[in-house]
Amino acid sequence: MSDSPLDPTSGSVTVVAEDDDAAVEGDAAVEADVPLLDTPADGLPEVTTTPSALSAVIDRMAAGHGPVALDTERAGGYRYSQRAYLVQVRRRGAGTALIDPIACPDLSELGAALGDDEWVLHAASQDLQPLAELGMSPTALFDTELAGRLLNRPRVGLAALVEVEMGVRLAKEHSAVDWSTRPMPAEWLTYAALDVELLLELRDALEDDLRSAGKLDWAHEEFAALAAAPPAPRRQEPWRRLSGLHKVRGARRLARARALWEERDRIAEQRDITPSRVLPDAAIVQAALAGPVTAEELGALPGFRGRSRRARGRSELSRWADVLRAASDLPPDQLPTPRPRYDGPPPARAWAERDPQAAARLSAARAALTEIADAHDLPSENLLTPDVLRRLLWEPPQPTQTAVAAQLAALGARTWQIGLVAEALSTILAEPVPSLVTGE
Repeated sequence: MSDSPLDPTSGSVTVVAEDDDAAVEGDAAVEADVPLLDTPADGLPEVTTTPSALSAVIDRMAAGHGPVALDTERAGGYRYSQRAYLVQVRRRGAGTALIDPIACPDLSELGAALGDDEWVLHAASQDLQPLAELGMSPTALFDTELAGRLLNRPRVGLAALVEVEMGVRLAKEHSAVDWSTRPMPAEWLTYAALDVELLLELRDALEDDLRSAGKLDWAHEEFAALAAAPPAPRRQEPWRRLSGLHKVRGARRLARARALWEERDRIAEQRDITPSRVLPDAAIVQAALAGPVTAEELGALPGFRGRSRRARGRSELSRWADVLRAASDLPPDQLPTPRPRYDGPPPARAWAERDPQAAARLSAARAALTEIADAHDLPSENLLTPDVLRRLLWEPPQPTQTAVAAQLAALGARTWQIGLVAEALSTILAEPVPSLVTGE
């Protein structure tokens, strides 16, 4: 087997140029002369679905060498859970394996076989939790998307980076399919196998670019922090993310929206389907505004009547109506606040009204960070996250470089970030600010 799928001597890769545009990230046009990679170098592997087949995969991967390319496919938009429905693994000397985690839900032995070897993922934050649920967690990590961001690439999706670095296109037409489908069609599996086909070569190319740009140590810090990060906490008051909630005014109406959202979430979790397939956001907003108290009144609303009402049936309409009545009967002290509770400083748009001096500091700091980011060819949000900046400036430390650096470290900033921004931020904190600002 050739380690590189692009090895012209392998004769095992079909690379064809197409005249028609293919699905790509963003609005960028596809160049007709960029070849399309449409076949795995070693052919499409069988999906691993049995303990004996999994043992063979583990032995094969353990016998391979170098970093390990990994990816997962989930069923967002179809299922409630974010579990993996397919795991792709590739290693030099071992080839590619496709593992069905529904049939093989414990991959801890595979994780142990990989030991401390580096994992290579694209947009790792999307895959680490599903892999952890299967018993796999990395010791060392290389995230090709994050590498692209540190290099300030205009497009950092996998297909875009592969096209720039490797000179071929990856088809993306199956990226949003329902991966919980069984059996999975061969064309879906081909797409999935190709997602790791060039990941190791891409990693090597990006590492060279990072080294040339003087950013490789920065990347190593970022990768280590990503590998060590705990699972993201559940968002506070997630019901406030309802599309159209801005139309719902008043605590009682907000209580109805919250109650419907929470009931929908319970049903979606029980059925393992995406919540919008239980009840659309628009229907929740309609019911929160109208406040119906009977199934008949609820069924008259546009989001509940017609085909959707027949599908739900009278008993389900009664269930939603019961939820609405209970929300309408809540005592005042159990009603939601008009505005969300924040763990930390308020949103930046509210600073000018609540603390004009903090707003002035934030405006000056944003300008300074933009200048530093431009000087180092970085996106501003990778130089310092907006959340860290807001927390630092809302309750600022003493205006010394040492104090600012210590506070940034406590907030999770990396050493390389602190080295670039601490002096500028301490200078801003030490300067007098206007007592009033009119906005940002």
